[in-house]
Amino acid sequence: MKIEIISGSPRINSTSRGVALHLKKILEKTTEHEIGLISLHDWNLPPVQLVFQSAERTPVEFKALSARMFDANAFILVSPEYNGSYSPAMKNLLDHFPKQRHKPFGIVTASPGTMGGIRASQQMQLLVNALFGIASPYMLIVPQVDKKFGTDGTLLGESFQNNIHNFITEFLWLAENLYKEKNLAKAV
Repeated sequence: MKIEIISGSPRINSTSRGVALHLKKILEKTTEHEIGLISLHDWNLPPVQLVFQSAERTPVEFKALSARMFDANAFILVSPEYNGSYSPAMKNLLDHFPKQRHKPFGIVTASPGTMGGIRASQQMQLLVNALFGIASPYMLIVPQVDKKFGTDGTLLGESFQNNIHNFITEFLWLAENLYKEKNLAKAV
C-alpha cells in the first residue's frame, strides 16, 4: 500500500513538518508500506485554475507530484493551524486533483498553542468528507508542537509517544482494511 503524508506548511522551518517527518520514520520502521512525504515547501503550485485529471494530463513541472497523488492508496494530512483553519497551501494542493473517492485519510494538526490546532482538525474533517474520502476518527492533535518535535522530526517529549502510537494504530487499521476490501472487490 502507498501512503502519502502531506506536510501542509510551505514554511522553511515548519514545526508541523517535523511531525510529518516523525510519522514517516515510524511508518517506514514499523510497516511494509511504501511511505512518501509531499512537503508543500517543495512545490510552488499556482492558485488552482484546472484540475489535474491524470498524471499524463498534468503540466510537466507537476507530473511527479501528480503521479504520487494518483498512486496513493491513503493520505495523512499534517497541517499547522492558520487563523482557525488548516493551511491554504494544502487546500490549494488538494483542489488541483479530483475527488479521492473512498481513500482513507489521517488528520494531524499542530500548533504552538495549547489547543493543538483542534479548530483546523474540524475543518479538515469537512474537507475529507468533501473529497469523498474516509477520515480516521482518531486524530493526532499536537499542542505546543515546538516543545514536542524538532523541525528534523525528532520527538522531544517521550510522553507524547502514546498519542502517536494510538493515531498510527487506528489509521493503519482503517487504511489496511479499506485496501483489502478494494482488492477483494476488484478480484470479484
